[in-house]
Amino acid sequence: MSEIDPGEHTVEQLQNELDEIDSPRELEGLLDAEKDGKQRKTAQEAIRARMRAMNADEDEAVDEDTETEGEYRESADEIEDLALDPSEYDIAEFGPAIKDVEDPDELDAILDAERAGEDRENVVTLIESRIEKVGESEEDEDGEIDPTELSTAGLGNALQGIDDSERLQGVLDAEQAGEDRDAATNLIEKRIESVQEEDEPDEIEVIPPEEKHPDLDHPTADKQYVKALDDGVYRDMWVYCETQAGELVDVSKEMLGKARELMDGYNDAYDEDERVVAVLIGSDVEKHAADVIAYGADVVAHHEDDRLERFQHKPYTELFCDMARAGAIPGESRGRDAAVDWREYDEPRYTVFPATNNGRDLSALVQGELDSGLASDCSDLYIEESMISNPAKTGRPGAKKEFERVLHMKRPDFSGFEYSTILCLDNPTREFHPQGASVIPGSFDLPEPDHDRVGEIVDHDGELDEDWLRVSVTDHDRLDEGVDLTGHDVVVAMGRGIGDSPTEGMELGLDLRDAFDDAALGVSRGIVTGAYEFAGHVTEYTAEERQIGETGQVVEPELYIAAGISGAVQHKVGMDESETIVAINTDPDARIGDFSDYFIEGDLFDVLPTLTTALESGELEPQELAADGGTNDD
Repeated sequence: MSEIDPGEHTVEQLQNELDEIDSPRELEGLLDAEKDGKQRKTAQEAIRARMRAMNADEDEAVDEDTETEGEYRESADEIEDLALDPSEYDIAEFGPAIKDVEDPDELDAILDAERAGEDRENVVTLIESRIEKVGESEEDEDGEIDPTELSTAGLGNALQGIDDSERLQGVLDAEQAGEDRDAATNLIEKRIESVQEEDEPDEIEVIPPEEKHPDLDHPTADKQYVKALDDGVYRDMWVYCETQAGELVDVSKEMLGKARELMDGYNDAYDEDERVVAVLIGSDVEKHAADVIAYGADVVAHHEDDRLERFQHKPYTELFCDMARAGAIPGESRGRDAAVDWREYDEPRYTVFPATNNGRDLSALVQGELDSGLASDCSDLYIEESMISNPAKTGRPGAKKEFERVLHMKRPDFSGFEYSTILCLDNPTREFHPQGASVIPGSFDLPEPDHDRVGEIVDHDGELDEDWLRVSVTDHDRLDEGVDLTGHDVVVAMGRGIGDSPTEGMELGLDLRDAFDDAALGVSRGIVTGAYEFAGHVTEYTAEERQIGETGQVVEPELYIAAGISGAVQHKVGMDESETIVAINTDPDARIGDFSDYFIEGDLFDVLPTLTTALESGELEPQELAADGGTNDD
């Protein structure tokens, strides 16, 4: 076994290491490691080349003083200095690689190396073709084209290699001063036009919908909203920190931890010092400022008003947007020009909201008012570059454009089995900022607070318009907080498989739950909506508040045990992020088996008592519930 791990080396580094290896067995070990690891064809070919070289040394050794030996050493020395060693490539990889070599001398050396080595006919042809093309390019660059010495067809071919408008104009002048052939002149003029179009993409004309379709009714034509800025300045990641009943909800802390992680990486990658800005709106919310900073915020912008004790769409939206614009009047001024001393930019670069009932409402209203986009119900976020070829974003078909600092917003599809990544990108006619997302609670780990962190606290003093407060709450009842299935190590979920004896099935689920140190009992939607008759002592465990799925709770325990659940996509959304999933079902083709780590084919009335007994006796660890992943008929 080789002591070298090829996965820790680039191909070039590996090539240097290979020169020191003289053991065929060690080389075979390296080749196997590469095949099992990164599987790079160039690396595998380099190892094989070294193996072939050793075989040649053993089977076709020559005397050191002969002319052949001298030629061999000279050839080997040349190969070490090659810009590209053909023996490291197969034919499919060699074609693209050779296109990067521009030096005719280097190409000649590569050709000699190939002929002295494997001498593959198709590789030799590629190198000779490249030598010819480079030679033609040098002739084009070194000498001006004289159109009078070329036929119209020859002139057309020569023009294709010229991308300089001024040089093409010189060719046109020479043609017009000479033979002035109509066909040749047209060829040159078309080439000039083509090059200029590539240099300057067509302007995209933007016509407002009410002008483009005057015959249609436009009920929103008089809607006042913020037009996108031109060449706006955007900075920082803003996090709306929601409070309920006066307390900061956990998802706000989770988002702050993720925002801190994202912006630390962002600042390192782009050599910036952009911040995490937490937004608090409501009554007596300033008391949370220190905690918000401890969870990752650099700045806390808050607005206090006793009338905002409860969430209201209009005032919360207007206040958030006023903070985001720093008091700028839409269409008349910009945030960085307003009298605000803690920031000098137009709008936030990114905004993040919780995907709660209130957070979903606020995120959509804010992003609409700021005239940008929103990816809702996201489960992950990251920032990186994206190469885009969509003409709506690049300005012309066939072109590619790299967008920097893009917030990638990952969310589950409605099927629950796949994920999509949403991007909010500018286009040639307008800017889309801030890039906004709402985040599903529980998607990120709850960070440990650092109460030694220091941050800036900004008191937003904007006035509330009385018209924003047209709706008021005159009376209310506080509902029971309900059951929270999140935060447990284990969740046992019961489904329609209890149908033969509903009460007994729920009792077995409760017994299994109690056998663990930290477990909760949940149910599928089939239990909540089914017409099952339960004895009174288990009825509370079948209520809607314990439902897991798209319209229920989302859980991520270390162990999820699904008993008698078929695996509908709506249920999958609620438990798919669990660390280990164990399914128990009598149907071997049940869909839940497709996304379970272990599947026990059997009746839950037989399997659950066996598992409970094993756990209570200590003879079976939780992670070994279905260790073989096979059928269990007990």
